[in-house]
This record gives sequence, structure tokens and C-alpha cells, in this order.
Amino acid sequence: MEQDLTWPTDESDGEAEAESEEFCFPSQLGEDGESHRHPQLEADIEMLKEKYGENAIVIREYGSIDDISIDLLVNVSFLDDEIATAWKVLSNEAIVIRLHFCLSQYLDGPDPSVEVFQPSNKDNFGIGLQLKKVLRTFVSQQWKHLNNESLQNQHSKGLNLLRSNRIGKKLRSPLSLLTHLHRPQNFLFHPDVGMRGKRSLEPDGPPQHANAAKTLPTLEHGFLVQTMLYATQRIPTLNEFCVVCDEPHVFQNGPMLKPAVCARELCVFAFQTLGVMTGAAAEVATGPEVVDLLLAMCRSALESPRKSIIFDPYPSVVDPNDHKSLAFNPKKKNYERLQKALDSIMSIREMTQGSYMDIKKQMDKQDHLAHPLLQWVISSNRSHIVKLHSSRQLSFMHTPHQFLLLSSPPAKEARFRAAKKLYGSSFAFHGSHTENWHSILRNGLVNASYTKLQLHGAAYGKGIYLSPISSISFGYSGMGKGQHRMESKNKLVQNCNRLLTTSQMKMLQARFLQSRNLNCIALCEVITSKDLQKHGNIWVCPMSDHVCTRFFFVYEDGQVGDANINTQDHKVQVEILRILGTQSLSL
Repeated sequence: MEQDLTWPTDESDGEAEAESEEFCFPSQLGEDGESHRHPQLEADIEMLKEKYGENAIVIREYGSIDDISIDLLVNVSFLDDEIATAWKVLSNEAIVIRLHFCLSQYLDGPDPSVEVFQPSNKDNFGIGLQLKKVLRTFVSQQWKHLNNESLQNQHSKGLNLLRSNRIGKKLRSPLSLLTHLHRPQNFLFHPDVGMRGKRSLEPDGPPQHANAAKTLPTLEHGFLVQTMLYATQRIPTLNEFCVVCDEPHVFQNGPMLKPAVCARELCVFAFQTLGVMTGAAAEVATGPEVVDLLLAMCRSALESPRKSIIFDPYPSVVDPNDHKSLAFNPKKKNYERLQKALDSIMSIREMTQGSYMDIKKQMDKQDHLAHPLLQWVISSNRSHIVKLHSSRQLSFMHTPHQFLLLSSPPAKEARFRAAKKLYGSSFAFHGSHTENWHSILRNGLVNASYTKLQLHGAAYGKGIYLSPISSISFGYSGMGKGQHRMESKNKLVQNCNRLLTTSQMKMLQARFLQSRNLNCIALCEVITSKDLQKHGNIWVCPMSDHVCTRFFFVYEDGQVGDANINTQDHKVQVEILRILGTQSLSL
């Protein structure tokens, strides 16, 4: 089946309509009515159409100025709905790579300019900015070695080969495009499994270096096809590379979901001093409960006696009064100064009452490092967290603080779904002390057995510990100790109903965390293969790829969980799947 890369026809915004019309503008010829395309350009265009179809390219010629604009349309519908939402990508609309060439000189002319966008997705398209930087570097490096003559022989061979194999061989998605590259040995492709029915990745052996994604595709099908191939192999792995230097991230448990800047000092300076942090305003405006949660997790880790071990990552923050130095530096940790800045950050509920710039000014008066630290807390989070509306919460969890929590990158989700098709999956809780979640949200669930991160024993061996019974995971979270007490189910229901029937002001307050005495628990999906070791109601999964977080629950003083929840109960499973399905459709 050939890719369908046509644009949606239900545009409602006038500006979007205007751009759509321009996008489909017919080719413009020279004054003599003739096209002046270089023969190699003509050949490359033909090759791309042969490989991807007529709808994969839009051309506008400007013969009077010897210029041609070529739009390559990359179908990103292979992205899972939740991942596309986390990346702010419209999965039903192609990503456009716009290249400007010299019409008559093509590869012998000046470097082409590069633009990357989605016509209906102009705001916060961070992935587009990152991909644009990646492709600019790719084009610049390739242009040093390219010329029209050198490609003629390769093109003739490639076109003949492509035509002979065209029937039934058209590429269907960015992931399947990788089958034509020198792919890393640790991935095998299976056409029958994976994300949304598309081809996906299946682990085979130890992970290879992330730079394998930078492998240059062959030039035998021309420069346009090479560019399309390179773009489509980089898109699923953008989260694995620093948005500034494009070098692989180094994380304990592999790459996380959201793209981010790495910890290298030069990248931190560039990222923060060039104004890339402006997205923080939108985050505070649209997700204040999530920012409130991130600050609470940060505070808990910072106040822990184990902070030297578990407060990871430590902030890298440029001093706003001296852009040549780091106010907070992982190489020179100053927990007291960090605590002072964190204490100066205003209540998130107060941030929703005024303009962001006014709030920033107030924070700056309190501490000039408060706002930069807030920006770091927001931007360093690499998990996708969404506060669940009261109508879409799991009723049996008895807390208003419920969140959708996704942290797995596309490649891990693909491997997870492939394994799920083979072995099935189930749901189980994972409890961990509140102080640990600052790191978990940024590094993922780590197999901490027999490491300095281990807090509890590993009586059942090495792996990630889970349980289908809530009381066991609540115990690992510390619930039932200190000021917390395990209340009866009837009392829990009364408390929950009381919260739902209070005044509007009380409801506003219920949105946010009122106490520092918190307990947290995650609900995860786990692959039920033979590797999953079940010791009664304690499950141990030695493979981190076989555990994906789905929900996150926070309990305050007097709001503790029902100890009798069993995820293997049919009614519980039905509600979990219903809420997950609702979120997939609505996000």
C-alpha cells in the first residue's frame, strides 16, 4: 500500500488555509515557458517519485531567479498517539522538509537552505527545530563531497534497480525505511508486530551505540532520496541525542521519551542563553499541577539524607547575571544554595493568577536563581506527565492526584509491543520513596538491585520489583510509616467523596499538593514472559525493556491508598484499560 501524504481538508484557521494553498501552488516556469532543471535534479526527482509516490514531493520552480523549492513530505503516522502528543507532533500530518536548490546547477550550486515544519503545527514544534538542525548539518557535510557528475552513474544503476523491484516494494513507514540502511546489529525487523501494525524493532543482543542512527544512507538513489532516508531514520531516535550538540545522551537506563539538552557545559550554556527555555511559560500555564509535582519531587530528593546518591541529575543552570558561568554546576554541588533557590520559587497555584512575566519579576526579587531553576526543573523532565481529569481517574485509587505517566521512547515502546504480542502483558504496582522519583522521571525505572541506589533488599534476585497487590507496593513507597496510616476502605471512600463535594476554592486547592509528607506509587504494564519471576505477590522483572509506566499516584497526609487493590481482578483490569483507551483518544 502506498503512503498517503495528502493534507487534511478540514482546516479552520485562515492562516493555515493560506499556507495550504501556497503549498499546493503549481510549478513556475522560466520566461521562455521552459523548465531549466538540471538533468541530475530531474533524475533525482523522478527517483524520489518512483520510490515514494507522487504525493511525497511538492515542487515550485522560479525560473526567473534560477531557484527551485522542493518539499519532501515525511509520513509520521508510525508514531504512537501518546508519543506524538509528548513530542507535540501531529501524527496525521506529514512533516515537511523544504529544500531550496539552484535550478540550473543543483549539486554544483550553493548549499540548499533547509526548513522543517508542519503547516498546522506552528507552536512549540521543538522536534521540528531539532530535526532542522540535524538536517542542516547533514546537508552541509554532504555538500562538500557532492557534484552532479559523480552521481550520474550511481543514479542510472539505482533507477533501473528500483524500477525492477517497484511492485510491492514501496516503503510504507519511517521505521521500515531503516531496512534499506546498514542498520545496527542489535535490531531485527518483523513486519507483523509493533506500533500500530507497522514494522518495528525487536531486540537482539546488547545495545549498540546510539550513533548508529547517524549512518549515512546510500547515494545510489540520488540526493533527495538520501535526505528522505536520513530524516526518517533520525526522527524515531531524536530523543536519544542532545538537542544542541546532537551527541548521544548517557542515561542509566537508556534514552527517555522527551528530547533534551545533554549535561555538557557548552550545550547547557547554548541552550539556556539562546532563549530556548521560553517553553517554560507555556508549561506553567497549561500544566501547573504537573509543575507542582515536579517541584515536590525535586524538593523531596534535595531534602533526603541520601541526596548525594539519589539527587540525579543535579541541575546545570547558567547564572543569569553572568552568562559565562554556571550558578548550579554538577561538578561543584552546593545543596544549601540550591535549597534556597527552590524555597524562593513561588507557589504554582499563585503562578496561575497573573501573567507569567509578572510572576517572573516577583521570583527574581526573591532570588535571581529561582526562575532559572524552575526552568531547569521543567525542561529536565524527560517523561510525559498529564494530570488526569476527575472523570478519567481510576476510582479505586482514592486520590485526586492522578497522572498519566509515559517515559518510554519510541524504540522501547516498539520492543515492548512486539514482546506484548508474543507473551502478553499485565498490570502491577511499583512503589518507591518520594525522594527517588526526581531521578526516575528523568532516568526511567532503573534496575537498582545490588547498586548504591538500592534502598530495600533484593531477597528475590536482581530486577525491577512490582506487585499486583497495592499494599505491598505502598509498603515500598513508605506508606503506613510516619504520619501516614492505612485507613479502611469505607473511610477512604468518605474522604474521596468529601473532596469531590467541597466548594470551588477547595477544589482549586485540591488540584495542588498541600503537604510535604507525600507517598507515590506507579501503575506499570509488564510483559508476562518466562523472564518475569513471580514469588507469590512479589514480581521481579530483570529486563527493564519489559516494564513501562502508565499511571502515577500521589498521596498526602490522611489520603492513603486502599490496601486491597488487586490488578488481576477483572473489574480493575477493565477500568485500567478503559482509562488508557480514553487517554489515547483524547491526548
